[in-house]
Amino acid sequence: MTDEPEYRIPAGGGVPWRDMGGDHISRPPDRDIEITAVETMAIAGNFTWGIVKIETDTEQYGIGETFRAEAALDMAERMELELVGENPLDTDRIVEMLNQRYTGCGRIGQAAFTALETACYDLKGKVLDVPVYELLGGKYRDGITIYCDTHGGESLGEAESAAPQEVYTPEGYARAAREVVDTGFDALKFDLDVLTHEQYDEANRRMDNEAIEHKVSLVEAVRDEIGYDVTLGMDLHWNFTTETAIRLGKKLERFDLAWLEDPVPPERLDSQRRVTRELDLPVLTGENLVTPSQFNEYAREGAMDIAAPDVNKCGGLGEMRKIATICDLYGIPIASHNISSPVGTVAGAHLSAAIPNFIAMEYHSRDVPWWNDFVERTAGSGPILDDGTIRVPEGPGLGVEINRDLAREYLTDGSELIV
Repeated sequence: MTDEPEYRIPAGGGVPWRDMGGDHISRPPDRDIEITAVETMAIAGNFTWGIVKIETDTEQYGIGETFRAEAALDMAERMELELVGENPLDTDRIVEMLNQRYTGCGRIGQAAFTALETACYDLKGKVLDVPVYELLGGKYRDGITIYCDTHGGESLGEAESAAPQEVYTPEGYARAAREVVDTGFDALKFDLDVLTHEQYDEANRRMDNEAIEHKVSLVEAVRDEIGYDVTLGMDLHWNFTTETAIRLGKKLERFDLAWLEDPVPPERLDSQRRVTRELDLPVLTGENLVTPSQFNEYAREGAMDIAAPDVNKCGGLGEMRKIATICDLYGIPIASHNISSPVGTVAGAHLSAAIPNFIAMEYHSRDVPWWNDFVERTAGSGPILDDGTIRVPEGPGLGVEINRDLAREYLTDGSELIV
């Protein structure tokens, strides 16, 4: 039997040009802890919520959430081999180690890194007995403004079961806007890429005059209903040509929108830059960018007025802080994308409290009545989301615990409870 080599072959093969493992790193006994296991579960929420738990050789454990749950959870489980024996307090080194050993794993890998790194931050806060925001530099604000994704006016379920021209109406948009504002939100957005007439050719990404005028009527109805003191964004979900996005955007300038989101496909940087420069209203993008270098490129090229990184996609809290710093250097504020459970949302709230250029974070679970009950604060009281605001938890780590009964009730098929 031969001795094991003193290097690690990266996942998928390759040359191990450096080893970021922490076998040689020590700490005093009270902080000398090791990861012993990685467990996962999937919850049926508005989307599938991917929850990751990191266990240690102490009583402490950490939780995090990932985007693209099914694939990312599978990858997170495979990464257990790399993590066992590591000290979860080394959050930055662990992310760099995973990047080193899983080179080329793309968006799925970044999403898996996110959940694991967030769980390490949760653990670090518990070990040091401080909230995560303290580990990120402290607070700029106590409360986080949340904007409500109001979809196409009606619930997603109703929109899928009726003719689009009967669902996406000015009256429906105005009614939904009033409902959201009356529940306490003073910031919201709508989907504006909805199909509105049968003659529209989806393949060529170009809207005719009828489609454009219909979308203008939707925005006008919302503004007539809620006025101009409410923050209002519109989302195009990357669906249109450059000239269509500009034509529509020009007609929407008079409604004083907070932003027009993702007007063109995310990989078309020149198109995005042209739309941003042509319109006299803020253009937001970024939910499909997952690394600091990608955000740096878009910021440098003048391709966005507002950035929308997703804390559950971009590699973790530390990586998103890098993104926020890059954007701040260019004078670009952050309105973060978020479709997650309260676990990922609270992680985003801690980060949002710790950066100067934050303006709002998305809430995408209007159709999930039990969303606010999925976690409970470990210090203090009250719901996580209240009147369109999240008061950042003050308990150690993320400052929340998952409601075991709800988690058990909404587990997806084949998933097991881990908390």
